[in-house]
Amino acid sequence: MDVGLDEGQALLVGGARDFARSELLERDRRWDETDETVAEVLPALAEMGFLNICIPQELGGLGCSYETYVRILHEIAYASPSTAVTLSVHNMVGNILAVWAQEPKRSEWLGRWGGTESFAAFAVSEAGAGSDPASSTTKTEKVAGGWKISGEKMWITNGLTGSWFLTMARTAPKSEGKVFSAFLVPGDAPGLERAPMHGKMGIRGSETAVISYDEVFCPDNHLVGPEGKAMQVFMSGLDGGRLGIAAQATGIAEACLDEMVSYARERKQFGQLIGRFQAIQTMIADSAVELAAAKELILRAARYIDAGKTSPAASAQAKLFASEAANRIAYRAVQVHGGSGYVHEYRVEQLYRDARVTTIYEGTSEIQRIVIARSVLRQ
Repeated sequence: MDVGLDEGQALLVGGARDFARSELLERDRRWDETDETVAEVLPALAEMGFLNICIPQELGGLGCSYETYVRILHEIAYASPSTAVTLSVHNMVGNILAVWAQEPKRSEWLGRWGGTESFAAFAVSEAGAGSDPASSTTKTEKVAGGWKISGEKMWITNGLTGSWFLTMARTAPKSEGKVFSAFLVPGDAPGLERAPMHGKMGIRGSETAVISYDEVFCPDNHLVGPEGKAMQVFMSGLDGGRLGIAAQATGIAEACLDEMVSYARERKQFGQLIGRFQAIQTMIADSAVELAAAKELILRAARYIDAGKTSPAASAQAKLFASEAANRIAYRAVQVHGGSGYVHEYRVEQLYRDARVTTIYEGTSEIQRIVIARSVLRQ
């Protein structure tokens, strides 16, 4: 994926690759076994600038393009899918603030975004409001100087360590329709509680939590975007957020392909290396083609964003294809390994589990198909 990068961009992507493979790979294997989280590597990620990848340089960020951003996430995901989604969510919140937050809060928040003290979560989903965020029941009460928020959010990535929660809550009675607003809620606000969610199939190093709001006070100047415009605020971040998950998926897929190829070069059956059998070669070839296609779809969508063009369909196409391709490639990787692919000793067993969620969060495959179909029909 390094084709087309200038020297500075190539150094960043190469640095991500080297760091991920030397510092994250073994940790990710441990996190999968112990349910520990990626929090231990946040200081190192901050030092490398990976907590504010796209934040403008004048605010202390790296000022990277989305094209560079997705390449960095791909390299991180190759070694640690859990770290990749952690970075994707935090950076997505920062990118939303860069567009919608008002001064002077915008500069105040983003000026510290690259530090671990500003670690962020995206709090929209609820037990009864996943693909349909308009079903959210989290509500607010207007009080002097701000709002009191009450409700419960679920499946919140970065929810245990997060210092900020970009939260969607209703700011008008149901009788007035789907009127929601976006708030940046401090993680230490009285009344905010976190509970870890364990027992996940994969990406176990990524923090996932239930967040409870019991009349949590949020000041007026923590409103992100205009009152009543939360849908626009959150949807504006999903183009980039979906690309982050797509890049996570290609990182997983590339790791699966490498594991598949390595095993096919070593394992012998019927007196020869299994890589010489046409059935194995077919699985490797199909995986290589799908991975290459997924990468190109991601880069295409990233270039739309960098050009200032809104293209939800391009991001949806990238996310849909990359996530489903990753699952197919992970399946083949296990199949090539045979019985060995079914035990934890071989990494493909974990990658198979890690890949599964990429077709679910940041919009299920079914939601992506709706976005794509509507775009095609409008054309």
